[in-house]
Amino acid sequence: MTVKYRDFLLSLPGCVVLLSLLVGCATPPPADDPDAVAEFEQNNDPIEPTNRAIFDFNNWVYDNLLTPLALGYRAVVPRLVRRSVLDFLGNLKSPIIFANDLLQGNTSRALVTFERFALNTTFGVGGAMDVATPLGLPGHVADVGETLAVWGVGEGFYLVLPLFPPSNPRDAIGIGVQGFFDPLTYYLVNNHMRWVSITRSVADGLTTYEANLDTLQNIERTSLDYYSALRSLVRQHRQSQINDARLGVVAPDALGGH
Repeated sequence: MTVKYRDFLLSLPGCVVLLSLLVGCATPPPADDPDAVAEFEQNNDPIEPTNRAIFDFNNWVYDNLLTPLALGYRAVVPRLVRRSVLDFLGNLKSPIIFANDLLQGNTSRALVTFERFALNTTFGVGGAMDVATPLGLPGHVADVGETLAVWGVGEGFYLVLPLFPPSNPRDAIGIGVQGFFDPLTYYLVNNHMRWVSITRSVADGLTTYEANLDTLQNIERTSLDYYSALRSLVRQHRQSQINDARLGVVAPDALGGH
């Protein structure tokens, strides 16, 4: 089989996580400074200087490459078509979501995922139209990192990966192994069509970024420290997803619409 465990070890998230663990953590403030200790624990960002450097690099790439591409895509492709592309790419993630729903013990959410996939793939023209949501079957997020969190694995420290959204070691590992839950990835890679899988990933990243571009720019424009503001919002958003999973709540994701 072409897809092997070593693919994770050689993947960007896996390497960066291992490197970060080897680098170690910053020295916490003295115990006799309770305010500094509280801030240190709340931020949970012991490698902040490294994270900020990678964050600045990512922003440079976004500003000079991804944002122009997203704006060009927005200018050329009508809103309705962009929505259809998001729905189509989101529908392709259904097997991953379904598998993680089951691994989390959320059989009710798994049933909703199955019904959504069946309806959108058939009546929704291969997933290009979301016909399930109007029927009372909204989409939701379920991934490997979320599954690990449901089973009690802590997020660890805050982690910014090159060219990836802000994360943590638990979710970064989830990103690295996500492909193992996707039958389409197996099919494409094992049939020498890795380029299709890569194209799909690039398209998913671009369309999701375009869908959230205005929100991100507004956060950057209104915050005194974009890095800190995004760190707080990312954690709150991720915790909300995990809470929904633990409670078995089916709630649409605010980011990207998937």
